[in-house]
Amino acid sequence: MAWDEWEQLKTEAAKGRSTHMRLNQLAADPGGGSGDSRQGDLTVHQRDLAAIGSAAYDLYTNFGACSDYARLASMKAAGGLETQGFALGSALDHVAEHWIDQVQSLLDACAHISNHLRYTQRQHASDEHYIAGTISSISQLDHGFDERKGS
Repeated sequence: MAWDEWEQLKTEAAKGRSTHMRLNQLAADPGGGSGDSRQGDLTVHQRDLAAIGSAAYDLYTNFGACSDYARLASMKAAGGLETQGFALGSALDHVAEHWIDQVQSLLDACAHISNHLRYTQRQHASDEHYIAGTISSISQLDHGFDERKGS
């Protein structure tokens, strides 16, 4: 930027010509933010939770067993390569050691998902039972008030 240009910008700024900012945004959504007329964003069906929890449990069970075969085969191959003087053997052994940590992380995540979804199913069932009992009590009270008013 040349000196003359700088002086001109300072003069324009002093005259009150300032730059304005305009933020573009969507109109506020009344409700849950889903963009449609239904109330709420989240719908949970017990069979969906059960399917996800079951898949996580199956992955936990099957991957736990299969990953051990892969680790043992890799360690055996690493040992064979090392005894034959290949540097690749120690690298493969290093990978097999880190494989154990990665498998454990995945297994922990699957167990967490499965356990959390099982807890969520029980909690939703408990909430449904509580809500049904509360609504039933309210309708009984309404019926008593209606009888008292003579309706």
